[in-house]
Amino acid sequence: MLMLLPYMLAAATSSSDALQSVGVSVTPGKGGLTLSLPMQIALGMTLLSLLPAVIMCITPFLRITIVLHFLRQALGTQTAPSNQVLIGMSVFLSLLVVQPVFSDIYSHAWQPLETGAITTQQAYEQGAAPLRKFMLRFARERDIRLFVEMSNEPPPHNPADISLKVLIPAYILSELKAGFQIGAVLFLPFLVIDIAVASVTLSIGMMQLPPAMVSAPFKILLFVLVDGWNLVIGSLMKSLLAT
Repeated sequence: MLMLLPYMLAAATSSSDALQSVGVSVTPGKGGLTLSLPMQIALGMTLLSLLPAVIMCITPFLRITIVLHFLRQALGTQTAPSNQVLIGMSVFLSLLVVQPVFSDIYSHAWQPLETGAITTQQAYEQGAAPLRKFMLRFARERDIRLFVEMSNEPPPHNPADISLKVLIPAYILSELKAGFQIGAVLFLPFLVIDIAVASVTLSIGMMQLPPAMVSAPFKILLFVLVDGWNLVIGSLMKSLLAT
C-alpha cells in the first residue's frame, strides 16, 4: 500500500491546476507540496480499498489459504472450519511472518517521511528494499524471468535491479505453485483412506452408501490422533520463517 503513495502524490502535484478546478488544492509545505485535506481523504480511501488486495498479494496469505483449503477438501468436512475461520487464521499467520518486514518499512520509510527528513521518492525506495528482499526469498527465478520478458525490461544484473512490477506477479505465481504442491502432498494420505474404504464397501455390496460418508470419520480420527493442525501449521510456518 505504501508503495503506491509516491505515484499518487506525484500525479496529484503535477495536476494541481486540474485539482483546483474541482475544489481540491495543493499547498506548499516544508518538504515540498502538501495535499489539501479533501485530497488526503480521497487518497486514504483509495489506499484502504486496495488494502485487501495488497495483503493477499505481497504476504504469505495466498499460500496459507490454498493449503488450508486443500486440507479441508481432503478431510471432506465441507464447511468446517468455515471460510471466516480459515481466512482469519491465514491473516494472523501472515502478519506473524511479515511483521519484521512491515516494521522495517515503517521505521526506514514512513517515520522519516512524516518528519520531513526524506522525500516521497526516497521513502518509496527505502520502503521497497525490505519488501523486495522478502519477496525474493520465495519468488522463483523462472517466474521472474517470465515477467521480465513480458514487461520488455532489460535483464537485471542483481536483485536490486528487479522492479516491483515484475517481482510482485512473480512472487504471486511462485506462491500459487508452492500452495498447490503442499496441498497435493496433504491429499495423499486421505486419498489412501478413501480408496481403502471404497474398496471395502464395494466388496461387501454396500452400493447405496457413499464411500465418502464412511471414510470421513476415519480421516477426522486420523487427523486428530496425529495432532494434524499442529503438524500442518507448524510445518507451513517453519517453511516460511526459515527460508
